[in-house]
Amino acid sequence: MTELARRPAQAGGEGARRGVLLAGAALAVLLLGVASICVGTRSIAPVEALRAFLDVAGTDDHVVVREIRLPRTLLAVTVGAALATAGALIQTLTRNPLAEPGILGVTAGAGFAIVLAQTLWQSGSQVAQLAAALVGALLATVAVYAVGRDSPVRLLLAGVALSSVLAGLSLGIRLLRPEVFDNYRFWAVGSLAGREQTPLTLPVLVVVVALVGALLLSRPLDALALGEHVAHALGAHVVRTRVLVVVLVTVLAGAATAVAGPIAFVGLIVPHVARRLARGSVPWLLGFSLLLGPALLLAADVLGRLLLPTGEVPVAIVTAFLGAPVLIWVVRRYGTVAL
Repeated sequence: MTELARRPAQAGGEGARRGVLLAGAALAVLLLGVASICVGTRSIAPVEALRAFLDVAGTDDHVVVREIRLPRTLLAVTVGAALATAGALIQTLTRNPLAEPGILGVTAGAGFAIVLAQTLWQSGSQVAQLAAALVGALLATVAVYAVGRDSPVRLLLAGVALSSVLAGLSLGIRLLRPEVFDNYRFWAVGSLAGREQTPLTLPVLVVVVALVGALLLSRPLDALALGEHVAHALGAHVVRTRVLVVVLVTVLAGAATAVAGPIAFVGLIVPHVARRLARGSVPWLLGFSLLLGPALLLAADVLGRLLLPTGEVPVAIVTAFLGAPVLIWVVRRYGTVAL
């Protein structure tokens, strides 16, 4: 077999391998979704959970499944996909292994904007909160990227510094306005618990549209990952691609933060795992991130329900315990070297 004939065969084998891994990730999300519906302080058998959808009897178990567990599972899938995809996008754009919406101050910008909006307009509506989060996330993204785009370490330091400044300003506002503090303290703990009864249609729709946009942008971003000169040679619109990526990261991270509070490290852990499965392909990287993000958040949420004999550990605390060692490993491995 000649070398030219061998290359298509290798490419086909690589595509089949990725397809199998992607199917495995989808199966993991399905199984973790079942666990999310069945596991908790009130354990429910899978058969009984299925009966809650097919033969509703109005029992306590059916109410728990339909009114609490199912919305919470859908929220975990939405937020996990949004944060993981945002992390994959921003790491690819900046070619920086340390880039992550939480570390770079994107979620801090969204949180500060929500506090500011509640202070100025006393509006607790979901539309106002979502709009404020998107504006704050956009301004934070632009500011951090403008300061640290030339260096991974500078980008990280700019994100940490901005997060600290915004956290201090938010704290000052909350101390001066007790009513804002009462609203903020529930939201500030990144968690899926207690969010089940909030309307999810708008944030889910926003995230789905942004995820579709990210997948459509995967080919130009794949070319951009090879370098600006190569991207120009391949016909990609570099400036437009960069702007659209920043917008998508803003929408994904801002919407996820608005509905679930600040949850860090999902956008750091998942892209590093997905990159090893994708083997250099941005479309496959986004595809894996789209599934591994929900899998991670579902697993963290289920684990948070089981860690304490009474009560739950917020999912943001679980992801922080998982993500901190990953961040240390990434810093030690890559240092100041770009991807």
